This record gives sequence, structure tokens and C-alpha cells, in this order.
Amino acid sequence: MNLTLDIGNTRIKWALFQGDTLTDHGVVTPAELPALCARHPWQRAAVCASGQADLTPLTQTGRPLHLLTHTSPLPITLDYTTPHTLGPDRIASACGAWQLHPHANSLIIDAGTCITIDYLDASGTYRGGAILPGIDMKFHALHTFTAKLPLLENVESKQQVVTGQNTTQSITAGVLTATRFAVQGFIRHYCSHYGSVNILLTGGDADRLAAQGDPQLRSAIRQPNLVHIGLNTILNET
Repeated sequence: MNLTLDIGNTRIKWALFQGDTLTDHGVVTPAELPALCARHPWQRAAVCASGQADLTPLTQTGRPLHLLTHTSPLPITLDYTTPHTLGPDRIASACGAWQLHPHANSLIIDAGTCITIDYLDASGTYRGGAILPGIDMKFHALHTFTAKLPLLENVESKQQVVTGQNTTQSITAGVLTATRFAVQGFIRHYCSHYGSVNILLTGGDADRLAAQGDPQLRSAIRQPNLVHIGLNTILNET
């Protein structure tokens, strides 16, 4: 059984796999990691670390542990001029896309703290992508760097506001609607240049991003465990 860990700044997302089948998953705090390691009979683990965490509970078990970097044995090729700066979560997501859709073009949209857009072509070559401020980051920036704009939190847009008729609606249009427009623009670019492209949507804000978007964004393939699928693929091929 494989254990995969996606370590962020404040929480750790984990998953268990038997072969290629995901059998369990959840979220723990760094303080809860020792209990997680002791609770499940895993044989080896792979870690994607964007934040800081003490991996001692894993290393103390003596079981094989793989910390994902750009030098890891990968099922894909990285065509990126500074691979050492490429986030391991972006690498893992691309490997997950290749596992789910081999020999096909894939555009991966990860809507988290930041929104990352990554393109993997049908030859299995990661070509790069884009990094945008995430939805909540934009709301906080408008409040932090201005004198009078309020902080809007947990905004759920039932309708796509384009022309705001009050300050709240104007901020919502400038954040939610403009973010959707940006992502939809990337989708149109890749589909127009490369033809058939699988659109994969992951991350905690995936639903909020896709709500009321254009048909391509609304119909994107939801893969909430894409990073874990990639980590498990790497484990199984090493």
C-alpha cells in the first residue's frame, strides 16, 4: 500500500493507494502526521512538499520514502528552463494527468492559493504554463492595498456579475468574473493551438472557479486527487 502526502503551509492532504486504486484520503495538520503514519499499514510513501513539515514520523518507520523533486524518475519529460524552481505539486499533477490520459494533450488548472495552469502534450512533455493569484488572494489584496475597499470572504457567486452596481458586486466582478475570464482565455488559447485538449480542474476553489463559467470550463474533468494520483504513479514506476 502506498501513502502519498501533499504538504502545504498549514495542512497535509494524504491518500492511500492499493496499486492504482485510491482507497482512502483526507486532511491532517502537521501535528497529526505521527498518528496518521501509525494508523495505516502503508509500505512506502511519496511526498510533495510546497510548505514546511517535519518528516520525522515518516523517516522513523524505516520504510521507503520519496521526496518529489525535478530530479525524480518521472513518467514525463520536463521542458522547463528552470526545473529546480518548478513546484513539486505542478510536477505531480502533470504526472497524474499522464496516468489518467496517456498520449493526449492535457491542460491542468489547479485552483488553490494560487491558480496554476500547466500544459502537458501528447508526447508526455511538460511544456510549462502560468501562475495567477488565487481567488482569495485577490480579495485580500484589494482590501490590504487600498484604504476603503472591504474584505470579502467566502464569496459564492450564484450569477456571473460583470457590471457591478455596488462596491461588493464590483469587487466580485473584478475577482471572480475576471479570474474566470482569464482561465477561459487560456483554455481557448490551448484548444485553438493544439486541437483536442483534456481540461483537468483540481484544487480547493475548482467549483467556485467553474461556477457560471463558459461550457468548456464548466465541463472540465474534475480531478480533486490529481496530485496524489501523480505521486502514486511515480512510486509505482520507481
